[in-house]
Amino acid sequence: MSTVVSRTAGRARVGAGASATGARGRGGATGRAAQERRQRRAAFWFLLPDSLGLFVFVAVPMVLAVVLGFFRIDGFGSFQFIGLGNYVRMAGDPQFWSSVRITLLYLVGVVPAIFVVGLALALLVQQRIPFVGAIRSALFVPYVISLVVVAMVWEFMLSERTGVVSRLLSAVGVDDVAFLGEPSLALGTVVVITVWFQMGYYMVIFLAGLQDIPGEYYEAARIDGANAWQRFRTITLPLLRPTSFFVVVTATVSVITGGLDLVFVLTGGGPAGATTLLIFYVYEQAFLFGELGYAAAIGSVLVLVMLAWSALMFAVTRGGRFDND
Repeated sequence: MSTVVSRTAGRARVGAGASATGARGRGGATGRAAQERRQRRAAFWFLLPDSLGLFVFVAVPMVLAVVLGFFRIDGFGSFQFIGLGNYVRMAGDPQFWSSVRITLLYLVGVVPAIFVVGLALALLVQQRIPFVGAIRSALFVPYVISLVVVAMVWEFMLSERTGVVSRLLSAVGVDDVAFLGEPSLALGTVVVITVWFQMGYYMVIFLAGLQDIPGEYYEAARIDGANAWQRFRTITLPLLRPTSFFVVVTATVSVITGGLDLVFVLTGGGPAGATTLLIFYVYEQAFLFGELGYAAAIGSVLVLVMLAWSALMFAVTRGGRFDND
């Protein structure tokens, strides 16, 4: 009898243990599910303000711009639906194509220069040299100054005969150089100022990418006898592919959409339309000539071109990922 009771009690303890283990397992799974729900809820509330801001201030204006591109608007409340009329006008507008050509020249001049100068400065300030912190700050300071202020300072410095640059050139025998008043020099001058203004920002981006490269790679290359150029070509450039992709895409978008303030203050689109970028042409059509519908159509095309360029860069470079990703 006692043996039977002992066996029954043992089975009861085993069953109770299994039930407790199952309960703990279910409790653990329930706890993980509850934690995931809390994380999703927290992520939702954190993302909600930015999502609303993007929707209200980016998505809605973009959709409205596309819609307005199908209307003729005179700026005084008169709307007339004209379908593709603005786009047909755009195709035959010589000033539009001139601004496209100038924008491409500006883009070709600025983006490669920003890439090379930013990377060179990042390689420089990565070294252990005296006052490297002050040098980094000095190079980055122009980027945090208002672009209007930067343009006004450069306009003062480049003024013909009275500007600082003109006086320095006069001291070495070069007189009457109209950097902002000569059509053959104005766009190049704007390119130089743009590179000077933005190089500090991209220096910081490249510096962050360089600091992510393990130092053991360079040490192993030195042991193998690789010189500085070989280390740069086989280690630095390949491992900077994600950073380089980011720089090229963001610099392109910044150059296409961010030249309005600089051109407006420095040249006003002149001389003889030599610095009329596409974004400045949109401003002229909308706020000087009151052609809001036509300006919206040009802006829509500009956005589509930038989206296509970004998609092409992602497709060609795989988003800057490495070959083994």
